Amino acid sequence: MSEAGKFPVEKSDDDWRRELTPEQFEVLRKHGTERAGSSPLNYEKRDGTYRCAGCGQVLFEARTKYESGSGWPSFWEPVAGAVETRVDRSLFMRRIEVHCSRCGGHLGHVFDDGPRPTGQRYCMNGLALQFEPKAPSGS
Repeated sequence: MSEAGKFPVEKSDDDWRRELTPEQFEVLRKHGTERAGSSPLNYEKRDGTYRCAGCGQVLFEARTKYESGSGWPSFWEPVAGAVETRVDRSLFMRRIEVHCSRCGGHLGHVFDDGPRPTGQRYCMNGLALQFEPKAPSGS
């Protein structure tokens, strides 16, 4: 997060509510969590990129996605500079919260139980992401 909690994309809650679905607003702006297993992105297997549903910034490449068994889309590495983290002490535990570095949208949490090469599991809310399939060759 930039100094004083500012991000390159800043909007009022009213503006975010106009641009996001109520469910996306709850996750991205109010730090909510979608129900495990509810995201269609859990089953997405195509090549492409995952963008922030709030501002469109590319966050993850499909090649870093894996099946974690957690019920949420999981990745072993974000795009360099695309996410920022901070300590989340809610729910009587300590977790590392993941945010979009461009708009500050809450994406999910990162854990140290992922696969190689990073050993990290970026456990993301599907509502916070938009999948963009790679264009077919020759396009």
